[in-house]
Amino acid sequence: MANIEERTAKDGETSYRVLIRLKGHPAVSATFKGKTKAKKWASDTESAIRDGRYFKTSEAARHTFAEMIDRYLADVMPRKSERQQQLQTVQLGWWKDELGPITLDKLTPAVIVEKRDLLARKPVPGFETDGETPRMRSAGSVNRHLAALGHVLTIAVNEWAWLDDSPMRKVSKLKEARGRVRFLSDDERKKLLQTCKESKDSHLYPLVVVALSTGARQGELLGLHWSEVELERGVVVFLDTKNGERRAAPLAGHALDQVKELTKVRRIDDDRVFPMTPGGLRWFFEKAVKSASIEDFRFHDLRHSAASYLAMNGATLAEIAEVLGHKTLAMVKRYSHLTEQHTSKVVSKMNAAIFGGE
Repeated sequence: MANIEERTAKDGETSYRVLIRLKGHPAVSATFKGKTKAKKWASDTESAIRDGRYFKTSEAARHTFAEMIDRYLADVMPRKSERQQQLQTVQLGWWKDELGPITLDKLTPAVIVEKRDLLARKPVPGFETDGETPRMRSAGSVNRHLAALGHVLTIAVNEWAWLDDSPMRKVSKLKEARGRVRFLSDDERKKLLQTCKESKDSHLYPLVVVALSTGARQGELLGLHWSEVELERGVVVFLDTKNGERRAAPLAGHALDQVKELTKVRRIDDDRVFPMTPGGLRWFFEKAVKSASIEDFRFHDLRHSAASYLAMNGATLAEIAEVLGHKTLAMVKRYSHLTEQHTSKVVSKMNAAIFGGE
């Protein structure tokens, strides 16, 4: 039997989704702007299925890649966190620009691989013509684009019945380089904090201090609102995290003092603790790094610095993972050599105390 469901989009446009379920046959569906066309397709398709004249590939031929992306953005994306929506909307926008007009029956693994390799060769937007060596996309960035598209295709297969199978299953991810650990030395940290303090943007210095103290990501810091800061308890709660789960982080010492100072000059039109744009933060931070004569250091390395300082001060890998918000220890194993150095010192001290001069 065919079921026709009327849907109204956010812009007020009405569409009609047809879902046909016949015993012994896989479910098929299609969406139309008019109810008359929806009814005709339902009748014709039911007859074709019963007569053995309907082939699933015809469903893929009815829908374009752009249509698939648009439906996903409208129906699935709103269920995700704000951070995921921002990142994946951009990623899926890239795929739509490249493959929008083609129908889904033409979307083969070879087509996706061609675009995957093109993406790997393209510089990061904003770094193409700045007079310096273009910053190329990392393998990790390309893989995240693939993952975003992969979920769209999974939904198209499992929920919409627009495809028999996902072509992404035959597309390999790029091999990612081992995660780097670049952290500030004591001298570099002092220089950077000084140049940040001298920045024309008064929020840069406290933001960097909090980043070094909590190990928070850039997106978490820029998305932090005053309602998520508990000054009396010395705690900040990051709601918009990379893995979609809220995380509380202690705020103490100099970092707590800096946030308290910010409460005295809060903006009326922006309830964020650090009312900066990603582009503005990047510009001021890179200028501060350059002024401090620090080489090969990015904002995300502040997170590595925080983790490294924790490791060198005796924190276990499990404790570092908890502070940074990692679900597993895999991502923090890069700091194991630092915790091993601390463990070695502890064991040596214990042996000296137990055995003395024996």
